[in-house]
Amino acid sequence: MTAQVSALFKDIWQQYIDVTPSAEKIHQLLGNGSDVINDHVAYRTFNHPKINLAQLAKGLLALGYTECGQYDFAAKKLDAKHFEHSDSTMPKVFISELRVEEFSEQAQAIITKLIDQLPENISDKADFLFSGRPWEISSADYQILLAESEYAAWLAAWGYRANHFTVSINHLAGYDDILAVNSALKAAGYALNTNGGEVKGDEQVKLEQSSTLADKAPVNFTDKTMEIPSCFYEFAKRYPLANGELYTGFVAASADKIFDSTNAKG
Repeated sequence: MTAQVSALFKDIWQQYIDVTPSAEKIHQLLGNGSDVINDHVAYRTFNHPKINLAQLAKGLLALGYTECGQYDFAAKKLDAKHFEHSDSTMPKVFISELRVEEFSEQAQAIITKLIDQLPENISDKADFLFSGRPWEISSADYQILLAESEYAAWLAAWGYRANHFTVSINHLAGYDDILAVNSALKAAGYALNTNGGEVKGDEQVKLEQSSTLADKAPVNFTDKTMEIPSCFYEFAKRYPLANGELYTGFVAASADKIFDSTNAKG
């Protein structure tokens, strides 16, 4: 089972670095040639029965993952859950879904138009989690979504791929705190997401997180090709609970700011 999970994440990583070349370079920088343990991978989707959070999770559940936490992001109109594997060296998976019904009729109509292009059983595909964008969309519709929800626009443009991977600082050989990681990244010329501070969270909430700003990559819309934010790389330091075990959950207030790493700036 673990071999199957490893093979899945290898495919997901390959698709991710195709549009996030900085992640591969950072992986080398922080790992110093050694492998880097991945804390978690994050996905975005819409809360439609064909492709909702439960549909994305079912393949993971079949591979030995279990649901471990639930989160609400009121401002961004999202629900989320995280899943953990029985083998703790396998990445956690954080899946969020957009509450489509809370958006304008115009935005809902665009999202419905996208989902109408999909077969009923699309989420049964073995490669669904790294299948990319399964629908056609115009740049005009992308801009309309972007005005209401950066999350919706990103998902409409990129589809099904890891929104980010996350380095586990706890498992890095050369670094033991997040400030040292951030310093190394900045020294190498990488821009960090400063929304809510460069470091989100603290030892009090048992989790510190930081992230790069997303790379940019070209997307083929129906009417033109545009370069837009793709994916980013996150860094997480976890602290032990009273029982000595590392905290494995997520902090909604911090994750809310991490979502902004893909904001289309300018």
